[in-house]
Amino acid sequence: MANDLLTVSDFIADALDVDKTMTSEVLNGSPLVARLPIGDTADGSETHKYNKYTGAPTVGFRSANAGRDYDHSTDTVVTATCTILDFSYRVDYAIANAWRQGPEDLIAREGVRHLAAALFAVEQQVIYGTTSPGDSSGFNGFLDNTDYDALADDMVINAAGSTASVQSSVWAFKTGFNDVRLVTPFTRGITLGDTIVTEANDSNHPVYYTPASMYIGLQMGGKYSAGRIANLNNATDSKPLTDDLISDLLAEFPSGGGPDFMVCNRTSLKDLQQSRTATNTTGAPAPFPSDAFGVPIFTTDAIVQTEAVEA
Repeated sequence: MANDLLTVSDFIADALDVDKTMTSEVLNGSPLVARLPIGDTADGSETHKYNKYTGAPTVGFRSANAGRDYDHSTDTVVTATCTILDFSYRVDYAIANAWRQGPEDLIAREGVRHLAAALFAVEQQVIYGTTSPGDSSGFNGFLDNTDYDALADDMVINAAGSTASVQSSVWAFKTGFNDVRLVTPFTRGITLGDTIVTEANDSNHPVYYTPASMYIGLQMGGKYSAGRIANLNNATDSKPLTDDLISDLLAEFPSGGGPDFMVCNRTSLKDLQQSRTATNTTGAPAPFPSDAFGVPIFTTDAIVQTEAVEA
């Protein structure tokens, strides 16, 4: 039976009292966030602690009437701290009152756009964490994790691009309760305050102001919950994304525990499509890939083409 986990779409629709159609439209710019389940923190606070399975017990056969040493599995407690995502907004009082559809319409439109921007900020934070282009004030993301920040790491594949500041990555994620998911204290949820008329404190004019924020964090699961292809750059280094690299990445996951999907930017997807075209016996251009070896692929603008060379 497949798990039916709470998604960000469900969470936002419930918190903001909007229909899922509107929420889906907002999430169009954040396809990774849209696919990540979201759950309550372990104790309902902004600090989420979970067990990371780090060592299997040793077992073995024994002869009759002979014993063997007992062993135990090993877990490591990991702390994921939720940080405040603020998407409060304001609109000029006079402009809103002159709005043809009324001030409520302009306020609502600005709110939807701020929410979309906030979700994209979460998407980029999941990948880059506190390193640029992530936000140093935000929660830790995958590039803050020592399992994925160096070529020597088991779950990192090197595409061998070498030109500074023009590289990119492809990520593979396994999601679920024990793997990758967003976390937030459900008792706090999304805080959306009443819209009030106040004076802008930086320019001394009246505005409609709406406070909006939430605590959000990331559970990264264990080492085999994610994988990365680093140093991708075809334009300068002739190191594109290929099926061979994807095969190398998928081979690092344990049997029966592969990723649910992969995510890349549009440049990497184009490079993969062109690599398939080059080997197409019909001579026809290959379609834009939607999967590789049965694992879905989708794109996000949150993954940049300006990453440093991973060493």
